[in-house]
Amino acid sequence: MGKKIYCGNLGYGVSSADLEALFAEFGEVLSADVIMDRDTGRSKGFGFVEMQRDDAAASAIAALDGSQHEGRPLKVNEAKPRESRGGGGGGGGRGRRW
Repeated sequence: MGKKIYCGNLGYGVSSADLEALFAEFGEVLSADVIMDRDTGRSKGFGFVEMQRDDAAASAIAALDGSQHEGRPLKVNEAKPRESRGGGGGGGGRGRRW
């Protein structure tokens, strides 16, 4: 199983293909996705990369964390599982009358 990596502080012009190319020099990249804002379609400035091998992921993290890319210092580390943000919304209940 591959290792998932978080890559933050990306320039807003960086595409998923750019992200894949950045990490490919360290080993086989299974996936590379820049996260986009649903409403604006613009990059949120971070993404995730999944590497085939754990040692390649470790090498990429060591080499790229803090390095400059498009004039910005990258933040690169092992991705953590997404925390639950709690259950959906729903009306907030102070006995509203319609």
